[in-house]
Amino acid sequence: MTDFLAEILPLGMFVVLVLGMFSGAPVAVVLMGVSLIFGLLAIALGEMRLVHLSLIPSRVYSGTMENAVLIAAPMFILMGVLLEKTRVAEDLLITLQRLLRRVPGGLALAVTLMGTILAAATGIIGASIVMLTSMALPTMIQRGYDKGLAAGTIASAGTLGILIPPSIMLVFMGNLLSISLARLFVAALVPGLMLSALYILYIVVRTTLQPSLAPRQPAEPPAAESPGLFRETMVSVLAPLVLILSVLGTILGGIATPTEASGIGVAAALLLGLLRGRLTMPVLNSALSSSVLSLAMLFFIFVGATSFSYVFRKVGGEEFILELAHALPMGNWGLLISMMVMIFAMGFFFDWIEITLIMLPIFAPIVKTLDLGGHLPQEEMIYWVAIMVTINLQTSFLTPPFGFALFYLKGASGGLLAMRDIYRGVVPFVLLQIFALGLVMTFPELAMWLPNNLLE
Repeated sequence: MTDFLAEILPLGMFVVLVLGMFSGAPVAVVLMGVSLIFGLLAIALGEMRLVHLSLIPSRVYSGTMENAVLIAAPMFILMGVLLEKTRVAEDLLITLQRLLRRVPGGLALAVTLMGTILAAATGIIGASIVMLTSMALPTMIQRGYDKGLAAGTIASAGTLGILIPPSIMLVFMGNLLSISLARLFVAALVPGLMLSALYILYIVVRTTLQPSLAPRQPAEPPAAESPGLFRETMVSVLAPLVLILSVLGTILGGIATPTEASGIGVAAALLLGLLRGRLTMPVLNSALSSSVLSLAMLFFIFVGATSFSYVFRKVGGEEFILELAHALPMGNWGLLISMMVMIFAMGFFFDWIEITLIMLPIFAPIVKTLDLGGHLPQEEMIYWVAIMVTINLQTSFLTPPFGFALFYLKGASGGLLAMRDIYRGVVPFVLLQIFALGLVMTFPELAMWLPNNLLE
């Protein structure tokens, strides 16, 4: 009986974790509680020693708190908050709206382009969606835009930061998988821009076929056009471009690591705020407070996930997962597709942080044993799968009932949108994300060509 209980400890640990998440308790508390309970059970069954349990705090400290790679996370968060507080992003959206006012779906295109630039400049999903909603949604509704199209555009554009570097998710993912963060950033760039291009193509095609969904705006009077518009464009667009080049340019050029580039990005954001005359002490205090709160939440979950992963390995979790995977009559492609389906399904109920920190350590050993018949070299497999997981997890922000982007959008929209408008609007964009995932799965060069040629 004791041997049987010891064998099913990994399965029981995973099942209890999933049930605990549905309880509504804080994720970090659930992770730590499950780790403690099953750690004590493992000690009672002779699968662990008490000293192993006592080593968890030192593992958390050395693996998380002292990790130099994770320094990039608070810096990228602060960079994004500074952009929001100094209204650099707001200036850019207003300019894009003016430039695209006569294009079919011009406002929606401006929002998508804005989301793409915000993603490349920061990567904070909640702040991006709230900012886009408050700045763009009232204008879109006033101009007669279909509420579903407006909602879907804002929600999807605001979540591009999960994929386009510098993404906070990629920072945590690189650390969890012990892979090069710079290579992961570069691998995510083309798929991220491809997804943005798919959004733009969809908006243009749909608003051309159904002009009533997005009425064109009236032309501006000649006095409002150049040179005033040209000067406004140069000032508003140049500011975030400088920031993007200071971060991604130094990484792609091999000048700085992602951790160093995050510091450069914060310095550039501070400089932009000063040059625009908007970086005051109250603004700086607000940005620092907001950043610390976001960071504390992320690292609290990270501590819980580290504890869970440690105990899960000690009770034989990796061996259990590998044996189970190889016992299933699906083949390697079947395993890969099953992992993607499982992550997509979990996205309906859990946040990306929870899915990433729990599922990646479980899936990583399986990925390392996959043989896809020469589809791509084995050493590139982990990066390719990581990018597919990232695209997949972007859907977790948009899929009901617990898509966080939907809640951010609803909360920021006030009474302008009903939940049915939001659900109806995000469906086409979720399908586009699934299509993008299929493209990257079929053509791994979309993710791997740039890092293979740029970083070699």
